[in-house]
Amino acid sequence: MDALNCVFWNVDTQIDFVYPRGKLYVKGAEDLRPQWKELTMLAKEKSIRVVNTADYHFPYSAELDASPDYINTFPEHCMVNSRGADFIKETDPEDAVIFDWNKKYLITPEFFDRNVHRNFIIRKDEFDVFAGNPYSKTILKQLHPKTVVVYGVSTNVGVDASVRGLVKKVKKVYVVEDAIKELPNKPLPFDMWKKKKVELISLDNLKTLLS
Repeated sequence: MDALNCVFWNVDTQIDFVYPRGKLYVKGAEDLRPQWKELTMLAKEKSIRVVNTADYHFPYSAELDASPDYINTFPEHCMVNSRGADFIKETDPEDAVIFDWNKKYLITPEFFDRNVHRNFIIRKDEFDVFAGNPYSKTILKQLHPKTVVVYGVSTNVGVDASVRGLVKKVKKVYVVEDAIKELPNKPLPFDMWKKKKVELISLDNLKTLLS
């Protein structure tokens, strides 16, 4: 795996999902914090660019509902300017370029100079980053990776949506199998990923590929 042509894709490792006190806690997610820290440090060590997706909701978001079904609708979480919307300390991006879903940007190649910026945050108003931020496709096109390595939460919501979008645009997609965690009530996407030639990989094997 060539680090220069690789992008890490960190999905929604935010306080509201990871901490047990979070508003949409993914049970067991806090146990993955050591793996996520390793991935963050690995990206820094290898100068790998990281796209960090983040839910960032206003109260009127279509995804939010006072009586959620936990399939298409969810309780309030990752609200704008709330502590729950922040990344956990293990994945908190350094000197990140932020793309809000509700602002306008003139995106130029200078944004993506690897000697200037390595971390990017895409804030989104839907669990699917490609539907929830109009700049996601442009950002991916500008980064132009051959390989994307995906991890985060949750396996069967935000991670799955990212994978489904990425396989249409990137030559190779890996998912770090010991750095993802699912929500209940929704089916797991592994069969579909296999059909799309998405490869599950352990963190140890990923480190070997990048050594």
